Amino acid sequence: MTTAPRPALSAETAAPGGGPRDPRPGAGPAARAARLRPRRRGYEAVSGWLFVAPAVVLFAVMGLYTVGYGFLLSFAQWNGFAAHWTWVGIQNYKDLLWADPRYAPRVQHAALHTLYVMLAVPALTVLVSFPLAVLLNSARRMQTLLRSVYFVPYVTSGIAVFFAWQYILQPDGAINTLLKSVGMGSLSQPQGWLGNPHTALPTMIVVTVWGAVPVAMLMYLTGLQSIDRSVLEAAQLDGAGWWRTNFSVVWPLVRPITAIVVLLNLRDSLQGFQTFLVMTNGGPGDHTNVLGLEAYRLAFLMDLDPTLGLASALGWLLFAAALVIALINLRVLRSRT
Repeated sequence: MTTAPRPALSAETAAPGGGPRDPRPGAGPAARAARLRPRRRGYEAVSGWLFVAPAVVLFAVMGLYTVGYGFLLSFAQWNGFAAHWTWVGIQNYKDLLWADPRYAPRVQHAALHTLYVMLAVPALTVLVSFPLAVLLNSARRMQTLLRSVYFVPYVTSGIAVFFAWQYILQPDGAINTLLKSVGMGSLSQPQGWLGNPHTALPTMIVVTVWGAVPVAMLMYLTGLQSIDRSVLEAAQLDGAGWWRTNFSVVWPLVRPITAIVVLLNLRDSLQGFQTFLVMTNGGPGDHTNVLGLEAYRLAFLMDLDPTLGLASALGWLLFAAALVIALINLRVLRSRT
């Protein structure tokens, strides 16, 4: 007795292993992979959130909570030790700006000094760092060594540098000694350059510029090295000399870098106070007091008076001023591009 041969499975009905394919819809490997794909994506999302959760929690606690706490504190009086705040609303801002004769004059003088620093430091930093970058870019020998030498002020410990400047600027310091040795003793300062009310703030501006030049110079140097050499060669073929090439061709090309340098120095001049704290502590008198230093004093140097709210309010005023400066700078950049 013979049996009829079994018909061969077609490609549509054969499984990858050679057996019959399950005729039910959604039972093939592609369908199973499609069903597993959303589940796998869910696992990846959960594992990703687990990895970033510590950073998010840390930011929420140390960032958002601290910022919110400080903002609420700017509307209250608190000395840091009492169990409760005294809510005063916007009175802290009024006291700082005009209402309280104990704080308003000091804040106004500090704001004036800060304005001088904000105008002088960015301008001097650009005037010094751009020519230095041009000279370093054109140097054929020892360029790396010179770049390192000029960058030393930025990588040196700030406190040590500030104390070294204090020693140099003393009545018997290096600057007065040098002036006397070259017959210019009339320009020396018997009180020291930081002890004379007329020279203290300009001297602090010079020290601040000295610390800001290295980063600005390196930024300019990076921009100069990215300029196409054919542009400079074309200017030279047209008869442009060294000065004409650098200030009519190179300077407009590095204008975005100039905007960044100015913005960074404006921010540091507005909010920075470490140099003033270490070198002068606002003296002599209040001739080098700036807004950042005044906020520090209100927060930590006013005994047990409830001035933490005033310090927080002054900090938020500084933040608002920095935000306005950043928006203006962004608008200027967009209008020139």
